[in-house]
Formats: sequence, structure tokens, C-alpha cells
Amino acid sequence: MESAGFETTLNHSKQVFPSPDAVSQHPIIVPPYWQRHQRNNSTLSHSSDTRRTPPIRLEDHTEAGSEQCKALWAKHVTIDDYVIVSGSAPGLGAYVVWNCTVETLDGGPMKIIKRYSEFDELRRKLIKTFPHAEGAMPPLPPKSVISRFRPRFLEKRKAGLSYFLNCIVLNPEFAGSPVLKEFLFS
Repeated sequence: MESAGFETTLNHSKQVFPSPDAVSQHPIIVPPYWQRHQRNNSTLSHSSDTRRTPPIRLEDHTEAGSEQCKALWAKHVTIDDYVIVSGSAPGLGAYVVWNCTVETLDGGPMKIIKRYSEFDELRRKLIKTFPHAEGAMPPLPPKSVISRFRPRFLEKRKAGLSYFLNCIVLNPEFAGSPVLKEFLFS
């Protein structure tokens, strides 16, 4: 099948493609609306400053002599499950406790049980103690009066609390703080 100097082939999806020889013989046609657009070098993609910033350097702080390694004592934190504790009257005074496991570098797990309000208090105390490091602390998952005992909401909260606790416990700046130790051991 030949048309207007293009030798074409037909594939199974019935799309027509010009042969490589036909493409090289014909000039590339640019739509008129592309011709009006003149792109200038942006400051982000092109810099007049020829000095380059040094590349990102990865540092291994797992060696025993590292100062940051001395502050770290945990491998990771998981929130295994939750338990809904019922109040004195149905629907009143009920709350959720979170069963957490902290895997230490020594290999022994540490089990803790905390309420959401205790996570909230930990975050507030850390911000007060480390105001310059607030950006390193992720926000806690949101509260909900309506959905607070629904499994879907609790699973999302579990993931958010796990992420928060890992960011705190695995950060050398927070790991050795009395605020975190109080949270974990009280």
C-alpha cells in the first residue's frame, strides 16, 4: 500500500506507520501554534553560574564509632493492632489503645500500649523541646468523632501512628531525648 510517497505497513491494531525511509525524505511539519512559542532557558534548567553544588553524599551511620549511631537504639517500630476499650455506659467513655512493638538494635522487642492522646502529647512536648525540628515530625493522623471506632478509620490511623513513631524513634535527634524516653517507659 503506497500513498503520497509514504510506504506504510499495517499492524494488528490497524495503525498506519510510515517506513523509516519515507520519514527521512520528508521535512518535519511543526503545528503553527508551536511556532509562536519561543522557549527561553529557565533559571532552573540553565544556570549562568558555572560552579556546581556538590553531589548528594550518602553516609552510613551504622558503624559503632559514629556519633549519630550512639543515639540510635531501635531498628523499627510497628503498631501491631488496636483494642477498643469500652466505657461504663455503651458508647460513652470508650477509647482505643494501640499495641506497639519497638525492635531494638540489641534484638529484643519492647512492647508498649498507648492511647492516641499520648501520641498527641508526645508530639506537643517534642515540638516544645525541639522547635527547630518541627519539620522533621510528621503530623498525627486526624481525629474523627463520627468514625473513631470504624475499622477502616482505625487502620488508617494505625498506619499514620506507625509512620509518626518510626520518624521519631529512628531520628537520632529525638531518639535519646528524655521526652521520648518518658513516652516509651511510662
